[in-house]
Amino acid sequence: MSGKQILGADDIRRALVRIAHEIDERNGGLQGVILVGIRRRGVPLAERIAAAIADFEGVQVPVGQLDITLYRDDLSTRGPAPLVRKTTIDADLTGKVVVLVDDVLYTGRTVRAALDALADLGRPARIQLAVLIDRGHRELPIRADFVGKNVPTSSSERVEVRLKETDSGDEVVISRSE
Repeated sequence: MSGKQILGADDIRRALVRIAHEIDERNGGLQGVILVGIRRRGVPLAERIAAAIADFEGVQVPVGQLDITLYRDDLSTRGPAPLVRKTTIDADLTGKVVVLVDDVLYTGRTVRAALDALADLGRPARIQLAVLIDRGHRELPIRADFVGKNVPTSSSERVEVRLKETDSGDEVVISRSE
């Protein structure tokens, strides 16, 4: 898919470092903070934020991976056999600050599914949301606490985050939907 690049590799790195600092500042430190990436691209973003925190604070923040497939409200439209991946969170969430990490915030339905999945895993003290891109068009009353870049879009546009861990490189592209 072609399109207009709105963030390159350096832009993504800077946005994630800024988000890492904001998470530290908003929570008065990192004690009890757990980063949980929403599968697929939220996971490498959470790992990069954790690495940035380790660089400037010297603290290893736990990182978990959350699969929301079975919590989606559009599961029946995703085909007969949805691909369910493993949820891996090696820390107890109860009483902790959980920072959900995802690539793009759009309608809010992915975040709603993630909140439902987290509720089955424990009772965090707080849940915060960090996204690389907020493109608007919410269908649910959900907003991100930490945003890499706000990108006003039309509903006929598509925002694609490409990361070296899952794709061919680091960039965010906006294009017209087919």
